[in-house]
Amino acid sequence: MAILAAALLFSTGGAAIKLTDLSAWQIAGLRSGIAAATLLVLLPEARRGWSRRPALVGLSYASTMICFVLANKMTTAANTIFLQSTAPLYIMLLSPWLLAEPVRRRQLAFMAALGLGLALFFVGEQPSWATAPEPLRGNLVAVLSGVFWALTIVGLRWLGRATEPGRPASAAAAVVLGNLAACLTAAPFALPLPRIALGDLAIVAFLGVFQIALAYVFLVRGVARVSALESSLLLLLEPVLSPLWAWLLHGERPTAWALLGGVVILAATAVFAATADRSVAPNPEATP
Repeated sequence: MAILAAALLFSTGGAAIKLTDLSAWQIAGLRSGIAAATLLVLLPEARRGWSRRPALVGLSYASTMICFVLANKMTTAANTIFLQSTAPLYIMLLSPWLLAEPVRRRQLAFMAALGLGLALFFVGEQPSWATAPEPLRGNLVAVLSGVFWALTIVGLRWLGRATEPGRPASAAAAVVLGNLAACLTAAPFALPLPRIALGDLAIVAFLGVFQIALAYVFLVRGVARVSALESSLLLLLEPVLSPLWAWLLHGERPTAWALLGGVVILAATAVFAATADRSVAPNPEATP
């Protein structure tokens, strides 16, 4: 239930971002600043382990956060979340180089399926909407968001393998530092802030407190009690619901090619997770 709650809150991001008239940089900065403050209050572990390793991972996470907001302001919520969901493709490409984890044969088929799903988003005409005025450019930024999210996941695994003497590496610290970095990076492009309407302020507060911070708290609590397989499958609720909220609130309708690409990505991810080989001996250095 905690993981489903996290996925539900995560899924509201695209539609909520499109509800406010604030610019993408203003939303990104305010959302991440509020999220960082909230996480520091809710998670005691986020106040510890601040060092250069979590800070480095936090930079990648900050790039993910900013790209996600920018993409949602330019293309549909469906395209943004589906394209970000191709992150496993980049993780498999990066893992041999950054984590010394080889790519297995069954992973090649998964990578091919993700590559096909990714390509389908760029087939045919890219119609624009009031809430998605630059779909092609937004699609490219969404791909970049997926790349940075892959780097974040690889970085979190790296944190799990190593600690600095007397200063344990902390994933929670990396998330807080990433949000702070996103806030500071967005600030020069967000200023000067206009007079913010109460409705816009409420939306940004929701994004920071609930869509990021509380969702992360739910996720941390849930993954401690649920297997990695179940977690990955339950989190697929996010890319399923995100286009639904955008359709209900904004009338966004992704192209048929984009929907097909999303189906390919989600189906490939679900099949890959459900057929994970349990016979392979775990890496003794890997985190659980």
